[in-house]
Amino acid sequence: MLTPRQPENDFHFLSELVLTDAASSAPTNQIAETLVDHNPGRFEALVELAAKNHVIIRAFSQLSQLLKMNGSAHLRDGVSLAVEEENSRIRHALSFLNRICATLEENGCTVTVIKSLDHWPDIGSDLDLYTDAQPARVVDVMVTNFGAMVDQRSWGDRLAKKWNFIVPGLPELVEVHIGRLGQTGEQTAVTESLSRRCRVINIGHHWFRVLAPEDRIIISTLQRMYRHFYIRLCDVIDNASLLASESVDFTYLHSLGSASGIWEGIATYLTVISGYVESFRGHGIALPALVTGSAKFGVEKVHYRRDFLRVPILPHSLNLYASELKTLLMRGQVRNSLRLSLLPGLATAAALELKITGSDKGIW
Repeated sequence: MLTPRQPENDFHFLSELVLTDAASSAPTNQIAETLVDHNPGRFEALVELAAKNHVIIRAFSQLSQLLKMNGSAHLRDGVSLAVEEENSRIRHALSFLNRICATLEENGCTVTVIKSLDHWPDIGSDLDLYTDAQPARVVDVMVTNFGAMVDQRSWGDRLAKKWNFIVPGLPELVEVHIGRLGQTGEQTAVTESLSRRCRVINIGHHWFRVLAPEDRIIISTLQRMYRHFYIRLCDVIDNASLLASESVDFTYLHSLGSASGIWEGIATYLTVISGYVESFRGHGIALPALVTGSAKFGVEKVHYRRDFLRVPILPHSLNLYASELKTLLMRGQVRNSLRLSLLPGLATAAALELKITGSDKGIW
């Protein structure tokens, strides 16, 4: 039993809302202890946590239905307002994203939206794009057409060939990855087929080019298991839904993951997600033996801390990093291996910078 009025309890409650089968009433008995108390900041804290995990629309839409049966009018109004404000932010961001993609395309820069739309009907806190175009061309289009300004680039940004743009009138940063992926830009095996395998989807009144399911999983794995070492609640529900759709080609995923040196990380990531889903539904996501047999650990090694599910760095993530580096070296990818070999130094510098200044932005 989780201790009431603790952040972990809020995370558990949000997990119930987005992961419990719709026919179940399991979250209902949590409403009183989770939301209705004498702390005026209680609900605001839940909204903030949901925003950090990119699940406001999905979690609070479900909560709104529950509150029709059990909840005060004041609380119902608060939930409705939170959803309305988030939907307004999303509509504004999508309008900009549509214009940015169209303008880049018109100027010879083929772009694919990565990560940001994986959370639909929620979206991320910035807008991520991938392109093979020349960096100077991308910068020129963004500056000329949107009055954008290139945000300060960290060492990690430069290695990863990533540019962040501040666009007037758009609260979210536009993050453009050019030609490379991975924390140090070490992943080019993944990008070789990225653009030609993408698909076009309709969201609202807009059309966007997005990644194939396998590439979505790979990029999500790179971000969670090899860079941030934490898993957001949106990552769990996004990938669980993707796996449940039975649209993932595991043979291709294994082939590309192995060539990139991150197959064990992919298998571990999916196994953790399945295990977390099982703790709320009573059954996990069906995964082939190809995946479960390659996983290095499961959900038992992942714990809630500071708003997210934390992935253990030592020794687990370090072993995944070593496996990736070994694969790149064995495949003769010298430049990519050199890039990746800089990661421990960057991580150490970032940790020191964070401790001294309270921010690691200049490093990562």
